[in-house]
Parts: sequence; C-alpha cells; structure tokens
Amino acid sequence: MTRLGESVARASELLTQDLSSDKTVERLLEETGSRRYIDLTDLSPTEQAELIASRTVEILPGVAELAKRIEERRGAGQGLAIKLGIDPTAADVHLGHVVPMIILNRFQRMGHDVTLLIGDFTAKIGDPSGRTAERPPLTDDDIARNLAGYQGQVRPFFDFEKVNFRQNSEWLAPYTFPELLGLLAQVPVSQLLQREDFRNRLAAGSGLTMSELLYPIAQALDSVALECDVELGGADQLLNLQMGRKLMELRGQRPQLVVTMPLIEGTDGTGAKMSKSKGNYVALSATAEDVFGKIMSIPDRLMKPYLEAWTEWTDAEITAAIARVEERSLHPMDLKKVLAGEVVAALYGLEKAMAARAGFVAQFSKKSFTDVETPVVDAGEHGTESIATVLSKVLEFQPSASAARRVAKQNGLRLVIETEGGQESVVLPEAQAVRPLAEVVAETLASAGLTGASDAVYLKAGRKIAQVRGV
Repeated sequence: MTRLGESVARASELLTQDLSSDKTVERLLEETGSRRYIDLTDLSPTEQAELIASRTVEILPGVAELAKRIEERRGAGQGLAIKLGIDPTAADVHLGHVVPMIILNRFQRMGHDVTLLIGDFTAKIGDPSGRTAERPPLTDDDIARNLAGYQGQVRPFFDFEKVNFRQNSEWLAPYTFPELLGLLAQVPVSQLLQREDFRNRLAAGSGLTMSELLYPIAQALDSVALECDVELGGADQLLNLQMGRKLMELRGQRPQLVVTMPLIEGTDGTGAKMSKSKGNYVALSATAEDVFGKIMSIPDRLMKPYLEAWTEWTDAEITAAIARVEERSLHPMDLKKVLAGEVVAALYGLEKAMAARAGFVAQFSKKSFTDVETPVVDAGEHGTESIATVLSKVLEFQPSASAARRVAKQNGLRLVIETEGGQESVVLPEAQAVRPLAEVVAETLASAGLTGASDAVYLKAGRKIAQVRGV
C-alpha cells in the first residue's frame, strides 16, 4: 500500500466516527493535513494522472495521455515539465487563488519539474479572460510589490523552495516585430475571436485593444519557450492554453497537455465567482478566527466543492461525508466545522485551527438560554404528552405531528442541557417526536450522565425554544 493509501485508510475510519467530537476532529485534521507533505512518487503513472484529474475540470487531450507522458518521462529518468503562469495584478489574494497552487503542489510531490512563470511582461497587458472592460496596465514596481504579497500569502499551500521561477520578459521583451508578424500570419483571427468574453464586449460596444487580442499569443509563446509538457490554468483560460498547443505545433514541438481547474464560487452562495469586488471571498491574510467564521457562513451545498478545492481528501472520503449528511447521521454544521478547520490548519496550523473551532462554538453554538425569556413547559402537566403535542401547545407548531417530524428530519429537534460546565445539545431522532416528553428527557439525561434536578433543560425545535421544568 502507498503512503497515501495508508493515510486514506486511517482517515476513512475517523470519518465514520462522531465528528462533533473535538478529539475525533483533531485526529482527522492531523491525518488529512499531513497529506499536504506526503511524497507521491510511489504512485503509478495512472494513479498520478487520476489524482490530478480528480480535482480538475478538464485534461486535454485526456487523462490517459497524461498517464502515458508521465510513464515516458519516468522511463527516461525525468519528470514532466509543468508550468503555471501568474500575472501579479494584486497584492492581496484569497482562497480562490490557491486552487491551482494545490494542484501544482501535487505535481511537485509526484517528482515533476514545476515552473512558476511570473508574467511580468504580460501583466502590463492584463489577462482579458472574463473581463468586461480593459484592465489598467501595471508598472514594474506594482508587479514586484504584488508578487511579494502573493508569494507570502500562498506559501502555506505551496513549497516555493522547490519551484523554478521564470519571467516571461526574458523572451517576450526581445521578440522582434518581424518575428511577430511571421507568427501572426499562421494564426487565424477567427481563432482569437472565439472567446466569448471578446464577443460579448464587442457586441456591447465596449473597447477591445490589440494588446488584449494578442494576449493569448504572448501566453502561448511562454509554453514554447519553456517546452512545457503540461500547463495549468483556470477553466476560463482554456482558449489561452489551447493557443499554447497550437504554437508549439507550429514550432515543431510536442503540444503541451492542458489542465483546467474549477473557478470557485463565492461564499455568499449566489453562484458568482469568488471575488474581492463582490465581497464573497476568504482573504488569506485574514485571522484564523475570521477564516473559520467566514467558511461557517457558507450555504451547505458549497461544502462539497470547497472540500474538493482546498483539502487533500479523496473523492471517496468526500462522497462518504456528504452521504452521512444526506442520511442525517452527520449534522451539516459538524461537517462544516471540519471544513473550516482544514482551511485554518493549512494556513495557521492545527493548534490555531482547534482554537478557532473552540472560539466559534463558544460564541455561536453554546449560547446560554438562562437569561433569555422563553416559554416554559411544566413536565408535571405535560410530561405524558408527546413532544409533537407539546410543540403544538407551547411553540405553536401546526400541524403538530408533521411539523415536529419535519424539524427532526432536518436535525433541528434537540434537547439542550445547561450545567455549570457548559451546554450540551442532543439531537432527537424523528421517532422521539411522537414519544412522551418526560420519557425522552429522562432517557436523554440518563444517557448523558446528567440529572435534571440541577440542570436547565430546554426543548429546541428549529429556532424556537422552551424551557422544560419539573424534570
């Protein structure tokens, strides 16, 4: 079994356990977090290709071709020549920017030759991908400042000590006009105008400069200069990356493989891409507490793509965890806390991740109801009635039985017990909704090793809550 396989076996067992337990979660985060440093050279070419493919949108011409080229390079005692180009257009970056770096880190740990190409020349043009207007050009000072900020913030996800740094001004700055004309004579204008963002801007009457039109050519020349085997980029970069394949062919080189990665949806759940301009992002410079809280605010449906984007979990592990949520053996909030812990642990370490988790729980999950005015249920008067009936009479659930069952199915029916040591919330299964209140309370207290005489007990249904007295 490979080192990764051994880790998966240990983590898969932890994922079947109680993920509301701090001890279990800490062990899980320690196990999955250690994978960011596992040597992956013992994986077969097919396993390496599949591991990369599991986190990508598309590999062209295909996953089998990637495995084949890995095998060829391995046979020659070499790794693939991998390239990721970045235009340092901002000093502050967010979690959306680290997705390709995590994939690049996997290639590093597989033993491949990774080049981080700094687009100091193309940054002065500005990548038009997805833009609705022209991007202001950057100065050399802007580029240097932004690059320093980028590298410092992304460092937790990527080993910059094991990467080749290149700047595309090395070959683009001395490129002559006759050379450019000779090249452009072989590239149809129709191919450059295939881009949907270009067509949309032209249709809307917006400006489109020649420098932007030539940006894909400049990026493709980077691949020619580096003789890449593989180029990474966002899904919106596909046409730029394919231009690299075309120009490499024109120069008699073996065309690079194209690996595209997903564009991460923002935290607000509107469907818009994570972006600072939309305010739906998680800044890498934010505190551990802020990162944890921001991720806890996301809609439940984003847990799966976020787990895929920022963790080293396998597809099988993510599927198993989401299945537990869907079958209601795992509360969505508990899985979300694990996700938030994964990100904070990557940025700041396990200790701070667990501290942020504890802080969040103390602030949001364990509020005391002692000083809150709530309805009161007298167990002596209502103890023989079903919880559904009590909810109907005290908390005005109508119709009582169906409403109580529906809330229970969503893990929203709970008994909350407050003691001097804190607060414990116990999820009540659907079957408990039609059982007598007094019996359910007594059994719950007994199983938790608590007694009702000195404890404050509350019945919580969704956002509605009532204190149970006389238990």
